[in-house]
Amino acid sequence: MRKKHSFGVVCEFQSAAILMKAATGLRDAGFTKFETYSPFPVHGMDDAMGLKHSKLGWIVLCGGITGLSGALLLQWWTSAVDYKLTISGKPFFSYQAFVPVSFECMVLFSAFCAVFGMLALNGLPKLYHPVFKYSRYHNATSHTFLISIDKNDPLYKEQETALLLQQLGGENLEVVED
Repeated sequence: MRKKHSFGVVCEFQSAAILMKAATGLRDAGFTKFETYSPFPVHGMDDAMGLKHSKLGWIVLCGGITGLSGALLLQWWTSAVDYKLTISGKPFFSYQAFVPVSFECMVLFSAFCAVFGMLALNGLPKLYHPVFKYSRYHNATSHTFLISIDKNDPLYKEQETALLLQQLGGENLEVVED
């Protein structure tokens, strides 16, 4: 017989405003490993949860610089070092002709870094999560707002956490198994 392990607590809220207030209350109480679920984006939720700014912008910047410098380096190498052709007395490295290709490579590398960086930072693709076992999870995509608190949070104690969520306006609280 398999021993069941708890993932954490999931709780339902009636509106986005109550969800925002609950997220702020959890952040102020010191919780760090909790997640909110809503059927639409709730502006200001990142600040309410105390999340740090995303590293994705820096990843995209590095990808763009890599694409730009790689394209310029390749064009310089082929035209000025490896295969020198004198055409109408123009210099071997005429950067003006290399701008369109360099720009396109910069955009291409930035786009790839944006997509793959977002997938990596979000831990995707993730086909299963224990929160899916919450009995009312199917409503989270249409009209319900949820908060889940992971048991690995340093402040997590099942009874105290459940009481705090109820004080913050939570309903239909369940302990979800992993």
